[in-house]
Amino acid sequence: MDANTTAAAAAPASTGKNNVYKHHPVEPQQHSHNGYNIVPSSSLSSLVIILIPVVIIILILALLVTIVMLRRLRFTKSRSNFNNSSCVFNAAHTTIDINASPAEIKGAGCLCGSMPQYKLRGVQVFTLKEMEMATDKFSDAKMIGNGGCGVVYRGVLIDGTVVAIKMLRREGRQRERAFRLEVDLLSRLHSPYLVQLVGYCADQNHRLLVLEYMPNASLHKHLHQSRKTLSWGIRLRIALDCARALEFLHEYTTPSIIHRNLKCSSILLDQNFRAKVTGFGLAKIGSDKLDGLISTRVLGTTGYLAPEYASTGKLTTKSDVYSYGVILLELLTGRVPIDTNRPPGEHVLVSWAFPSLTNRDKVVEMVDPSLKGQYSRKDLIQVRLKFNNHSNWVYYGKGSQSLVSFVL
Repeated sequence: MDANTTAAAAAPASTGKNNVYKHHPVEPQQHSHNGYNIVPSSSLSSLVIILIPVVIIILILALLVTIVMLRRLRFTKSRSNFNNSSCVFNAAHTTIDINASPAEIKGAGCLCGSMPQYKLRGVQVFTLKEMEMATDKFSDAKMIGNGGCGVVYRGVLIDGTVVAIKMLRREGRQRERAFRLEVDLLSRLHSPYLVQLVGYCADQNHRLLVLEYMPNASLHKHLHQSRKTLSWGIRLRIALDCARALEFLHEYTTPSIIHRNLKCSSILLDQNFRAKVTGFGLAKIGSDKLDGLISTRVLGTTGYLAPEYASTGKLTTKSDVYSYGVILLELLTGRVPIDTNRPPGEHVLVSWAFPSLTNRDKVVEMVDPSLKGQYSRKDLIQVRLKFNNHSNWVYYGKGSQSLVSFVL
């Protein structure tokens, strides 16, 4: 998702003249005595006055250059250590060592076993005791989420920072890979549209992620579990924020990062209902090849999986775009992707919604009734036209990036 660009320096505007101005300094008047030139004392004083500031400036510049060189040397050494550690992903995939034992993972609190004294830049390392203190020993009263990947608690760190602490479930090797991958990715990815990593805990057999706290919970909770209705304006803004997140992952990272599990419950809302994407435990970096082999294992959540990916196992950025399209339909209709309690023909959101999207009159009937008509018909028509122009999105899951870019 990244392209190299070269910016050409702007040339100064031509004055249309070829005048050359030269500065000819006037030599001081000299006196001769016994064959030697004698500089007057006044000229000597002037020379000293000029030389002293020059020498001081040179010394200051030399000091600054020395400081810069030392800092560069330290940064280069630090980066070299990081690149030689087990927390680097290359152009094909992550090279995190998922075979390491818990003792190696713990490594003095550091994730990178080969460099136990090195900590990921900007990421704090916590002990299990600190996590227990932050959550009142993982009290049920502090629990704010419980999903397939783990339990999330609201925690308060020693310095007073409110965080979300995600305790991953004990599922052996797969859990270890998800933990290491998420720490590795989130320590490198910094975007206002992604939930930020504060730190982690790899103490004994416990694996916890310490994340930025999002007070308004998930989009899923507001759309499908809350009595309060998200306004049309907030829904459009959430759609925009999610599009920005995908744009960042697909277009501005090298290699591209495929989320693979984008859904309403992996979209969290801050105090202003701005959306941020989280849940990178199943993310894929770069190509489908892993250690030279093509991975065809299908991972993700039913209802959000692109048909092409579900049938062939071939994963591309378009798989994320399909999931994004499902989320747009949820924002539009207020329905979940799969609902067996609905009448026949309405169980699957995409299958039910797409025929209505092709009909200008019927599209109004599919809008979330909880909005009570408080929405822009102009926006609704634009959404209908975009889905209608991308029928491949529904039938083959070949999501077009323009489905995202039109929101942007």
